[in-house]
Amino acid sequence: MISLYDEFRVAVHSVWTRRWLVLAVAWGICILGWLAIASIPNRYDSRARLLVDINQILPDDAQVGGGRPQIDQIRETLTSARNMEKVAATTGLLPAGAGERDKAGAVAMLQRSIKVVPQQDNIFEITSSVAVGSLSDADNARLASGVLDSLITVFRDDQLRGGRMNAREGLKFLDAQIADREKALREVEARRAAFEAQNIGLIPGGAGSPAQRVDAARAELGQIDSQLVSAQAQLAAANGQLASTPQSIPGAGGVGGGVARQQLAGAQNELSSMRARGLTDAHPDVIALKSQIASLKAMADREGAGGGGMQNPAYASLAAMRAERQATVSALSARKSQLMGDISKITTQQIQNPGIAAEYDRINGEYTAFKAQYDKLLAQREQVRMRGEVQTETDAIKVELLDPPSKPTSPAAPNRPLFLTLVLLAGIGGGVGAAFGLAQVRTSYATAAKLERASGLPVIGSITEVVTPDRQLDRRKKLVWLAGGSGALVGLYALLLVAEFIQRGMVA
Repeated sequence: MISLYDEFRVAVHSVWTRRWLVLAVAWGICILGWLAIASIPNRYDSRARLLVDINQILPDDAQVGGGRPQIDQIRETLTSARNMEKVAATTGLLPAGAGERDKAGAVAMLQRSIKVVPQQDNIFEITSSVAVGSLSDADNARLASGVLDSLITVFRDDQLRGGRMNAREGLKFLDAQIADREKALREVEARRAAFEAQNIGLIPGGAGSPAQRVDAARAELGQIDSQLVSAQAQLAAANGQLASTPQSIPGAGGVGGGVARQQLAGAQNELSSMRARGLTDAHPDVIALKSQIASLKAMADREGAGGGGMQNPAYASLAAMRAERQATVSALSARKSQLMGDISKITTQQIQNPGIAAEYDRINGEYTAFKAQYDKLLAQREQVRMRGEVQTETDAIKVELLDPPSKPTSPAAPNRPLFLTLVLLAGIGGGVGAAFGLAQVRTSYATAAKLERASGLPVIGSITEVVTPDRQLDRRKKLVWLAGGSGALVGLYALLLVAEFIQRGMVA
């Protein structure tokens, strides 16, 4: 239990010493997450219940497929492309004179947003979910109920004009539509085949495509930039601490003199041990140790010239820390240069063939849209043919609205208050995790017991940090700044929550 408690204290101390990193990471995650949540349009749902009473002359066992062919057909007719096109034109989603592609897009959007769920054999619950990013919340709420109003009106009008389209006329209409879609589909297929033949090896795709390699390199470059900024800040902090730390402790006489020389001798012995193990001068540990030896030599020279005081061990520790952080900055800078060179190389290879990927994606998009329309028309044609075989002219359909479309006053999704809270928690957790992970990467020992366990050697004692009044005042100022940054983050979270509830109230 004591060991776990000590480990917990060490973890808390390592996070607290990097509290500014915690705050910076929390701000970054929260800002990005809240911006992402703000970009999600609110979705408004409207519901209605419809009673469709069917009087059939044919018995149930004469129905094709057995069961409820009439009910199934009505459910599919409600969301048919023909009805969706009328609804889109009525609600203003489809402007006058729109092309086939615009019509197909509007129809597909409505078919995704409208769901028909049978509650009983002849009762349906119709739900429309609208989340158009270009519209305001009030417009989306009105559109959600307006879509259902228009859909029910269109369905009723069709029943009043005869209850259904004549099977022969329906087949003729669908055959013409299928022929048009088939012609367009074949043209797109021929265009795509010709494009693939002309650009073999240049069409992006697969895990190793140029676009994916560039995206991966840019993602890593973004991480390297963040790490480099953090490493440079830490190096600047180490330089500042080193400049403000005296090299020797005055008034100590000759007692304990030659500390830098002792550390230099220990570092040289460690270097000899590394070389004996076969490590070359290019090894990162050897490079870092050489840099530390150079710093210790300079301090040993100054120690021999000073003579009046004892070498400050805190100064030697800070000098070693600065050398380590300089090596980290150099490594990150080299990796950044390498990534930028890779991106430049891949981009140069693509300059001679601009627009190939975009053109290929556009052709594939056309093919997918036409293929979906073609398959849907084939399925509708088969439904009309089967209906013509089983229906008679005496069938009658009665449509009654049980529950009118509801008027949504609050968004059904997304749950912004919950998402905002989760992002805040994720930001705080990410900051703590980043600080803790950085502490695990750094080779440091927060307690003498931890150093003793790691080295296997007894630790005689430790030096307590002496805090001067000026440094105490500086720490208080930084604590105030830290509290201000944390309070600003929580205040921004509260402001976003208030704005969300005010926006909902405006829709209501």
